[in-house]
Amino acid sequence: MRSAAGIALLGLVLVACGGLFDAAPLYVPGVGFLALGLLAPAWVALAARGATVERELDARHVVEEQPVPIRLSVRSARVAPPLPVAVVEDPLLEASLRLPTTARSHRFTAVARFPRRGRVRVAPPALALGDPLELCRRRVRGRGERELLVLPRTSPVSFAPGQGADGRRDGGASALLGATATEVDGVRPYREGTPAARIHWPTLARGAGLMERRLRIESDARPLVVLDARGAASRDALDMAVRAAASLTLAFARSGGSALLLPGERRPSAIEEDLGGWPAAHVRLALVEGGDDCPAPALGGAGHRTGPLVYVAARTVERLPAAVRAAARAETLLVVPGRLDAREPVLAVAGCRGYRVASRPPRAGAGEAGR
Repeated sequence: MRSAAGIALLGLVLVACGGLFDAAPLYVPGVGFLALGLLAPAWVALAARGATVERELDARHVVEEQPVPIRLSVRSARVAPPLPVAVVEDPLLEASLRLPTTARSHRFTAVARFPRRGRVRVAPPALALGDPLELCRRRVRGRGERELLVLPRTSPVSFAPGQGADGRRDGGASALLGATATEVDGVRPYREGTPAARIHWPTLARGAGLMERRLRIESDARPLVVLDARGAASRDALDMAVRAAASLTLAFARSGGSALLLPGERRPSAIEEDLGGWPAAHVRLALVEGGDDCPAPALGGAGHRTGPLVYVAARTVERLPAAVRAAARAETLLVVPGRLDAREPVLAVAGCRGYRVASRPPRAGAGEAGR
């Protein structure tokens, strides 16, 4: 606006000088500058009056780095002049979007990505209006402020040679941890590579096709994934640990079922092979916060489990805390961000490495995990 006022003032001075010194050539640029300084702000002000910008985002939960479509619409009032130079500014766009100069309305779709988990409050979009000479500018605040929950992304678990498959089929993650599916839980279509002992021959005899028995791991023998969010060196290290815990929980669940224990929770949450319970666990993983106030995992509420234990730490530790070693009754894995020197990992996931830890006999009075 200062530029427009300065141009108008310059025009006024030229007109005054023309009249004072009887210099007719000064009238033409003077009137031109005066008109330009007055008409440009008027045009922008009229265009801004009644102009709206609105964003539509249907998702309430999104996953880190996954593309999320957003819809933006820009409209001007019917009685207003066409929009001057109009730029849509949205925190979800990688760059501002310039609209056609003569457009009265415009709708477009863009893609947004969220790089970090947790609650995210997204400011509404805005419409920046200006004249072609950039003499004045106005900003119209839009609608569409939202709060989203960004869920941690999961990634495949890479197993070292000889340590199992990819975690998505029986014999992968469960084979690594020694958890054996023992309970019959119905039948399902035959999958290539399934052992002959798993084939349900009566179904084949009835002419219903080749089926296999679906087995699941007993509830107390399922792998228990424990996340310890204390002492993270950085937010990136904490996020890697959360992603690793999410990925391992999902991989073990697909191999027969798993359980997840998060900071502040008194009892593990069961994740079935059909991923029942996973959406709620995924949401709680997104809300995990580290720091000095973060509680230790309450392993005392895990009960008398006979299955393997996977301890995911947000900090680099060489050995398990004493309470975790006391709670371990079977195979135990230590998963940390980065890697440990002079030790060979058995798996890698989400920037973390997993190492086998020698199991120890249980001790009475195992409480919360210590430092």
